[in-house]
Amino acid sequence: MNKIGAFLKKEFGSRVVKLPLDGGFTCPNRDGTKGIGGCLFCSSTGSGEFASNITESIKLFSDKWPDGSKYIAYFQSHTNTYAPVEQLESKFRATLSIKDPEIVGLAIATRPDCLTDEVYSLLERLNKETFMWVELGLQTIHDDTADFVNRCYKTDVYDEAVAALTSRGIRVVTHLILGLPKAAEGTGDAVSESREEMLASVEHVCKAPVFGIKLHMLNVVRGSTLAEICPNYVPFESIEQYVDLVVECVRKIPNNITIHRLNADTARPFLISPEWSMKKRTILNAIEKKLASMDAKQGDMVE
Repeated sequence: MNKIGAFLKKEFGSRVVKLPLDGGFTCPNRDGTKGIGGCLFCSSTGSGEFASNITESIKLFSDKWPDGSKYIAYFQSHTNTYAPVEQLESKFRATLSIKDPEIVGLAIATRPDCLTDEVYSLLERLNKETFMWVELGLQTIHDDTADFVNRCYKTDVYDEAVAALTSRGIRVVTHLILGLPKAAEGTGDAVSESREEMLASVEHVCKAPVFGIKLHMLNVVRGSTLAEICPNYVPFESIEQYVDLVVECVRKIPNNITIHRLNADTARPFLISPEWSMKKRTILNAIEKKLASMDAKQGDMVE
């Protein structure tokens, strides 16, 4: 597989680690501009349970990998282009000014409906100065699912953002969540998207010239609206069911697209279900083993 870790090591000649950061931003889906409460699956931290300030992140990762790794500053929590452009530029440039350890790039997670002309211009300037990608939280291409999870924008907004970013030479990484709930026909009860719907989201994303893709199963986490209204919702019944789906997803991803994640990474105190999603190494090993047993690889099902 074309994994982002190997790509970055080749690009920079050494291990490159993402530093998850909380830039102090909020979200238009929380402050009432687009909605309140955030997306159904999002925790109160904006899905940034591992995010912290840069000093804390550097200490954490330098202790874990004391071999002189380089770093990408990953603005993870909430919506990291949702602020006055002067404030965005100040925070991004302050991070890039750090030289010990070396910050070699930026990863900026945001919503595709939070990219104004001024923000595009800023991102274009930064992209010429450092290695950078913009991570767009799409989650699903199906607007009925998006409505159920309170995403508060339509999929064509994502498509327009990808076109605008890539036309400026800015790398795009798209975040999809597998196992999202939607309303069942007739009852309105929460049911998971079908396998075919999830695969369709992957295929749609890969039709555009994206740099990377991030996949993980839905986690029901404490502090989310989903945990309040659907506390018994289980996106996948077993590791095997999830692994089988991910293997097919990988085979439908062109091999020029970098893979950034294939499983969730939620802190244990926040996780409700599925409990087995904490078994990160078990899941990843099972994906690799199944691919090998099938003599399959990334991109071999691309039409």
